[in-house]
Amino acid sequence: MLESWRWYGPLDRIGLHEISQTGARGIVTALHEIPYGEIWSRQAIADRKGLIAASGLDLSWQVVESLPVHERIKRGEGDLAPLFANYRQSLANLAAEGIFTVCYNFMPLLDWTRTDLASPVRGGGTCLRFDAARMCALEMFMLEREGAENDYPEEVRHRARQWFEASDAAAREELVASIMAGLPGAYDRYDIPALRRALTLYDGIDAEALRTNFARFLDEVVPTAAELGMRLCVHPDDPPRDILGLPRIVSDADDIAWILGRDETLANGLTLCSGSLGANPANDVPAIARRFAPRIHFAHLRNVAKEPDGSFEEAAHLAGDTDMVALVAVLLAEERRRRDEGRLDADIPFRPDHGHELLSDFDRDTHPGYPLIGRMRGLAELRGVITALSHPGTRHA
Repeated sequence: MLESWRWYGPLDRIGLHEISQTGARGIVTALHEIPYGEIWSRQAIADRKGLIAASGLDLSWQVVESLPVHERIKRGEGDLAPLFANYRQSLANLAAEGIFTVCYNFMPLLDWTRTDLASPVRGGGTCLRFDAARMCALEMFMLEREGAENDYPEEVRHRARQWFEASDAAAREELVASIMAGLPGAYDRYDIPALRRALTLYDGIDAEALRTNFARFLDEVVPTAAELGMRLCVHPDDPPRDILGLPRIVSDADDIAWILGRDETLANGLTLCSGSLGANPANDVPAIARRFAPRIHFAHLRNVAKEPDGSFEEAAHLAGDTDMVALVAVLLAEERRRRDEGRLDADIPFRPDHGHELLSDFDRDTHPGYPLIGRMRGLAELRGVITALSHPGTRHA
């Protein structure tokens, strides 16, 4: 497996020399400064690729995360031909520069969503957390979204009201800021009035309508990706449940089967995110990986600890509810299968996703969920699992 690291480019407070010291060699990055829907020029791609190579640290750009899907495509709104043409041209420009794996998502409006960016863990570290009661408080009492009460059980609604009544303006602003922190790209953020307005753009778009729009996206771009020899890999929803009245359609094995069945070429693949899928109590993540192994082109390896009310928080990579050893064994078996076929792209790039803030991480002010020490710990733990399972004397090898 190819050890990789997410890097936010020149904006990242973690430098390439530090990434090199973690042991990772693959870089996962994107041109976040380019607005959604515009073409990634070949020159801009070459410049970013050259910046990585110029470090002289034997690092290379392996995965794009992500080439964003414009919100109008998700809504099926207006004349979309120019947006699809731009997406296809960006794919062609990436391929021309030797970059063939592209992670993307089809989550409406928001990417990963958390209510707490610094929830305490043992020994003074912190982690990302999704608290069902706080999310409910935002929806019911701050956004005042119609029908929000139907999405949460009575006990969660009760705790949401308690939190809201005890909170002050600063606590409510912090909640909104935490939820907005998962947005990448041009770093647009919403306050409550702006979020209300943004949500109205999705009025009338249910899961069926969103799936129709997703199908059109796949029909428009996957054939081009196949011609270019590229691997598109959709990222699961995070969290894998409807939020803010927005449908989520990449949350479980049935959803994945529908997406991959839409076009059965290798160009239409999956980013196996063990944390996103692991937050759904119905998901057996190693089983999902086993079922869709031939179409996994990229992996996010992290773990979550779930709670009965729908809350969850980021656990250490080898803790939490997902059997990480079993999951890695599935991925290694798939790599062996690909090598037996003689494929040159047998290695699956993976990165330690998210991570606890630990030790000197608190002085860095990095992107939420992407600290240096916490992710390096996760990478080291995963490296140990991979090494052990790959040893000739190991039963799982």
